[in-house]
Amino acid sequence: MTKTKTATDGPIEFEPEFVTGLTEIFEERIVFNRVLGLKITSLRPEGVAARIDMKPDLVGHFAYQRLHGGVISASLDAMAGLAVMAAIGARHMDETPLQRLHRFAKLGTIDLRIDYLRPAISSHFELAAEVLRLGSRVATVRMEFRDAESRLLSTGSAAYIVS
Repeated sequence: MTKTKTATDGPIEFEPEFVTGLTEIFEERIVFNRVLGLKITSLRPEGVAARIDMKPDLVGHFAYQRLHGGVISASLDAMAGLAVMAAIGARHMDETPLQRLHRFAKLGTIDLRIDYLRPAISSHFELAAEVLRLGSRVATVRMEFRDAESRLLSTGSAAYIVS
């Protein structure tokens, strides 16, 4: 009989099948994430990170070549959802990777708040999200959006339905 790994046993490592499956869902199957150019750079139970390369299709202000605010909010929403997926995946390590990937069908945004701190002008952007609380029905998440020099451009907080 295999013992289920818990938080007290040390850091949880995801199986390659889970990482590959979640990456495919996030980067390929969610078409809007593909349009945004979101690419996962870190996928861990305690937090996730991704990158967006600047491209002309994402410009919101033509004179300054600033990233559109909608790109920021949509990408932070997507990152928060990814963080919740990782947290749910870590909570249910006793299930197979495929079983855990099927748990995400009912995930949805309840509330989203974005604070725009600086204009988003950069060659690329770094995004991060961490789950503050994963309850049985609702998850609370905090997100950050940074430029290529790691300056904080926007922050976000969100709540997601997980049941």
